[in-house]
Amino acid sequence: MIPGSPAFRQVPAWQSALARAITDPAELLAAVGLGAEWLPAAQAAARLFPLRVPRGLVARMRHGDPHDPLLRQVLPLAEECLVADGFGDDPVGDLSAMAVPGVLHKYRGRVLLTVTGACAVHCRYCFRRHFPYTDANPAADHWSRALDYVSSDDSITEVILSGGDPLSLSDRRLADLAQRLDGIAHLRRLRVHTRLPIVLPERVNDELLGWLGATRLKTAMVVHANHANEIDSSVMTALARLKTAGVELLNQSVLLRGVNDDAGVLMALSEKLFQAGVLPYYLHILDKVQGAAHFEVNEFEATRLMTELNRQLPGYLAPRLVREEAGAPGKVPVT
Repeated sequence: MIPGSPAFRQVPAWQSALARAITDPAELLAAVGLGAEWLPAAQAAARLFPLRVPRGLVARMRHGDPHDPLLRQVLPLAEECLVADGFGDDPVGDLSAMAVPGVLHKYRGRVLLTVTGACAVHCRYCFRRHFPYTDANPAADHWSRALDYVSSDDSITEVILSGGDPLSLSDRRLADLAQRLDGIAHLRRLRVHTRLPIVLPERVNDELLGWLGATRLKTAMVVHANHANEIDSSVMTALARLKTAGVELLNQSVLLRGVNDDAGVLMALSEKLFQAGVLPYYLHILDKVQGAAHFEVNEFEATRLMTELNRQLPGYLAPRLVREEAGAPGKVPVT
């Protein structure tokens, strides 16, 4: 290093990959081999909710297939611009459950921190696509109000990091937050809800494993995969590293028309998850967020699919079919 020059800081590989994510609908269409006829609708929908998808995830998509289940999750479509009855901006009552900025206290014994509004991928069915992250930023005062709230209620034994995607934050910031949570005596568990190990497996690095392993809190990570094609060899390696580090791995999926509304597809996902060391946890009925009505699968179809899964899979490979209702004391089983 030249004396007097600023120290060189190497950018982690995952941050470089995140910075190179595709955000232009024209570039995404070209990358997957679709024609210009898709562009006007994609641009219109992306003005309502921006496009963002890592290049590694695009590489797993079938070239030239507009119905590819991975592409369908991220490609802006004309249907997003339609107003659907019964769909709204806050479908699960997040805003009414916000105790202090960024702290959602819906269920007994646990709170959720929306630690960031940033994500590596913008899923078109995202139930927080209209969420006011600027007003609900728990990091605005260096977590102080959020941590004071958690500290003041000794019935809280679990903190869930969510967003956005919490793993969009640097390991330095996450390690600081984890250390401060570690100091709250009545906390027992730390849960991380994240899509990054699936869509950006480079995110699972030594620094991440370091702060996860340093906390006294029992740690679980709930990843989010909807289709077996999302889990390639790089994802398998990332999940294996987390498992080896002692992190409990669970998966939650959303039941999506045109993506996984098929018993064979759901069974293949469960098998692939278990092969990767992840237990299927929840299969969510779509949250009715404005812009996502074209993904809806009705509850009759959903229960029929679950009946088939329960017939053909051992119980530990069949996720629980649930929906979230504003004001309910927990996830509501769909039977």
